[in-house]
Amino acid sequence: MALVRLNPWTPATSFNSLLNRFFDEPFFETAVKGTDEAGLSAWNPVVDIYDNDNSIVFNADLPGVKKEDISVDMDGNILTLKATRNYDKEINEKNFYRKERAFGTFKRSFTLPENVNPETINAEFQDGVLKIEVAKPEEKKAKQIAVK
Repeated sequence: MALVRLNPWTPATSFNSLLNRFFDEPFFETAVKGTDEAGLSAWNPVVDIYDNDNSIVFNADLPGVKKEDISVDMDGNILTLKATRNYDKEINEKNFYRKERAFGTFKRSFTLPENVNPETINAEFQDGVLKIEVAKPEEKKAKQIAVK
């Protein structure tokens, strides 16, 4: 654990920067955020990763994505998720009051433990959630060698 010297002015500095940021940023950031073309095409879905007895489980929220637009790849020990959410072109641009949902392609990569067998990976897409189960690699056990 590292020792940190106490600076009595740090709380005042952080409060001052917080106050400045409060007045510099717009009050309704959600109404402004993502309204430009770059903001609507940059999305990064949330992924929960947890461990159970036999596998590592990934749950990725992909609402509005079709099953055929999802790709799960394994290269070495890197698991890569790619998906595309397409923009609904049937709605006329003039009819929008607000656009907050992002569209386009995302790509996320996760490092898995060494020696994961790609044949043991299962992916299932249901109700907008992609669930990937990666079987844990078997640990190499020490081998007892009998002396003759």
